[in-house]
Amino acid sequence: MEVILLERVAKLGQMGDVVRVKDGFARNFLLPQGKALRATGANRSKFESMKVDLEAKSLAAKGDAAKVANKLNGQSFKVLRQASEVGQLYGSVSPRDIAGLLSEGGFEVERNQIALNVPIKTIGTHKVPVLLHPEVEVTISLHVARSADEAERLARGEDITVQRTDEEQEAAETVAAAEAFFEPGAVKAEDGEGEDGEAADKAEKA
Repeated sequence: MEVILLERVAKLGQMGDVVRVKDGFARNFLLPQGKALRATGANRSKFESMKVDLEAKSLAAKGDAAKVANKLNGQSFKVLRQASEVGQLYGSVSPRDIAGLLSEGGFEVERNQIALNVPIKTIGTHKVPVLLHPEVEVTISLHVARSADEAERLARGEDITVQRTDEEQEAAETVAAAEAFFEPGAVKAEDGEGEDGEAADKAEKA
């Protein structure tokens, strides 16, 4: 489907560009959110009459977004979640969760402005882009942890997931080494008490 962009859309084009996109993307995202119009003759004329107003609104919105960006860019937020010992979350952190977190911090951001392709499912520090305006993007940090103490450690730059993994790896290697050392039957064989040893004893007695 060909559409006329009513604002800049990342990886597609600038306001006024006529681009071809998948039908589903147009119907489910661009058209209902007012980011584009079907590229019909009537809509081409309609866009020309809307262009001045659209540019003025975009410029005003960009200015507002820039003010928010100055305060939000580089900010860090703590997210506490239950997780396994290896750092896998029992659940996830979604764009809706992040938008709610920012709202609590005084930043009005819609979930569709959180540029998170897949939900966060592990503890650690995650960089998340936030699209405040088609031309204004900032990045925030999320310290996802199991406790406030872990979140503070993440904020200091500690990698708690690696530390836990190393400890578990060391424990696993110790167990494996012990099992190899105490191989079943090894002690009996050394003492001559295995099957061959018993056979030898019987032969001597005979």
